[in-house]
Amino acid sequence: MKGDIIVVEEHHVKVAGMIAPSLVEKIKNKGKRYTITVSGESGSGKSETGKAIADELEKEGIKSVLLGQDDYFVLPPKSNDAKRREDPEWLGPHVEVKMDLMDQNLQDAVDGKNEIVKPLIDYNKNSVEDEVINLEGIQVVIAEGTYTALLKNVDTKVFIARNRIDTLEHRQKRNRGKEVGDPFIEQVLITEHKIIAGHKQLADFVITKDYELEIK
Repeated sequence: MKGDIIVVEEHHVKVAGMIAPSLVEKIKNKGKRYTITVSGESGSGKSETGKAIADELEKEGIKSVLLGQDDYFVLPPKSNDAKRREDPEWLGPHVEVKMDLMDQNLQDAVDGKNEIVKPLIDYNKNSVEDEVINLEGIQVVIAEGTYTALLKNVDTKVFIARNRIDTLEHRQKRNRGKEVGDPFIEQVLITEHKIIAGHKQLADFVITKDYELEIK
């Protein structure tokens, strides 16, 4: 998403340094592009962890591309926030996110296509445009986002088990749209927590609230 700032910190690098090496042989032996998802609640560090995993794989000579679920929302951020406030049903993966398109992009990558066309959201302009991603030389596609554990075409799933209390400091740092302290947003986060609580069971790797790694 244009306008989003990703700051990879030491704890992201630490867990990525444990996850990536364990996948190298699987990636090299698959024969097709390998897919990874990083899911979890808002502000849990999904983008940063995904980027850190890509960086660690790069050290092994494996090139990756990141797809962010934020780009696959039906509406851009400000419009989506307004829609949520007027329609209580407008929340969740099957309503406000183009999960089918994200799955198709992953499938096309696995099938060997040299490029995919995906949405690109501009946060500041509150707009959506198309973006062409060149996949030549890419061996791994990492999809990060709240609901990405639900994607079908995935080899390895990572889940970050941090709730809205655990993520408060991170959300304060980025302060997207002055969301911190907004009672409506807090209620959205509570609902989001209920929606994805079971997604932890779908994961191959679970990152705890203290950024320790559990291998399932």
